[in-house]
Order: sequence, then structure tokens, then C-alpha cells
Amino acid sequence: MVEELLTNPETRQLLEAVLQLKSLDEAAAFFADIGTVAELKSLAQRLQVAKLLQAGATYAQIEEQTGASTATISRVKRFLQYGAGGYELILSRLPK
Repeated sequence: MVEELLTNPETRQLLEAVLQLKSLDEAAAFFADIGTVAELKSLAQRLQVAKLLQAGATYAQIEEQTGASTATISRVKRFLQYGAGGYELILSRLPK
């Protein structure tokens, strides 16, 4: 999947665009323009689910705290276990 993202010109351009953002305000402006509020909330929810899974939270705790469905929690867990390592990378860089 990572290779596909890097070899597709449109997705590569999007990834390069994200790397150009220099502040939280710039990131907020870019993402406000590129996605709907619902899309961005869904992505943010997945990141929170990953954080809680890494911390050892149960599905019930995660569902209660985030409102995520068990399907979403399972999907995030699968990517934590078998994905490209993106969740682990970014979670290690975010403030605790």
C-alpha cells in the first residue's frame, strides 16, 4: 500500500503537500479545505483509537471514550499489527 501511495502522482503530491505545512494553523487551514468535518473527525477518531489500543484499552473502553464502532476499532488494531507502521511512528512522535 505504501508503494502504491508513493508511485501514484496524485497521492504523492498530497503527501508532499502535507510535508510543506509549517504550523498547526497551516495544517488546520489545509485540512479544513481538503476534507469535510466528518472526514477529518473520522481520521482523528482512528488516531485516538490507535493510541488507546497501544495503551492497552479494551474495545468497550475505546468505544465508550471515542464512539468508534467495533468494526473501526478492529480495523485500526489490524493496521497496528500488520500495517506499514504509520500509527506507531506518529504516536511515538506525539506528546504523551
